[in-house]
Amino acid sequence: MSASVLVTGGSGYVAGHVVRELLGRGYRVRATLRNPGRGNAVRKKLAAEGDLTFVAADLLSDHGWDAAAEGMHYVVHTASPMPVGEHRGQDITTPAREGTRRVLEAARRAGVRRVVLTSSTAAAMPAHPGAPADESTWTDLPDKPRYVYPRAKTLAEQDAWRTVRAWADGPELTTVLPANIQGPTLDEDLSPSVWLIRLMLTGKMPVLPRMGYSIVDVRDLAVLHAEAMTAPAAAGQRFIAAGDFLWFREMAAILRDRLGARAAKVSLRRLPDWVVRAAAPFNAEMDQMVPSLGVRTRLSAGHAEKLLGWRTRPAAESVVDTANSLLALGLV
Repeated sequence: MSASVLVTGGSGYVAGHVVRELLGRGYRVRATLRNPGRGNAVRKKLAAEGDLTFVAADLLSDHGWDAAAEGMHYVVHTASPMPVGEHRGQDITTPAREGTRRVLEAARRAGVRRVVLTSSTAAAMPAHPGAPADESTWTDLPDKPRYVYPRAKTLAEQDAWRTVRAWADGPELTTVLPANIQGPTLDEDLSPSVWLIRLMLTGKMPVLPRMGYSIVDVRDLAVLHAEAMTAPAAAGQRFIAAGDFLWFREMAAILRDRLGARAAKVSLRRLPDWVVRAAAPFNAEMDQMVPSLGVRTRLSAGHAEKLLGWRTRPAAESVVDTANSLLALGLV
């Protein structure tokens, strides 16, 4: 009989690809949704083939987590709020930390073998911007609004390690730290990373700040979650998931080069650093850009490559596939 896996945040961008990967490997998958009435819509967008069921659970409520974890061999915890969309301007640290605690405690009570937690490279930011970062790196940031997301991800992951290490009988823990995630979106509920490409394609990003990201493809990220879930050597490990670094202007140039007329609205104009800094005191989005101006991240996925044989595809391919998915869904 195939093993059973609980995937939290089943309607999300990463979760959707993780669910598809696990079903393709023959696992029985149960996914959490805050509104289980969305189950049929989620199943349709995933074009899911295999044993997929849904259960109601919310990061801010104890209700439903024991039922969700019951009978599961593994848990992949992807659910975590972002400071955009419905959570814009709201506290995201509390649901990130409390949700992680609820998932781990339910997993322990259910006798789950291993929990794979989706963290972020935002939890592995070096003290000196642009310095090399690996799995030994932990983010240490001041409590300021511009750092709300890195703080939430860092504290939630640190809580998880502290909790599991205190349990003699608890589940194993593995964490996956993705960089900027690109690759095909499955519906119109866009993640912030995919939204960036949409802004470029629609011409709503007429000037480009001197920023960039290391990129991981969402499909390869799903593979890493699946491998980290069962590989004996992955227990107790952090894995950075990152590939090529691209500046925003490089992403824009790739879109114009590969998509031709379909990227006619993509701008290559630069936004001077001084404009961002001058606007930062009056604009929250500009303020969040300031720490990243001119910073080229140096993230190593060597640990995942060596231990699990994992790597992600070229970033240019991921960016183009993101754009093509947006065009195919009529979102541009």
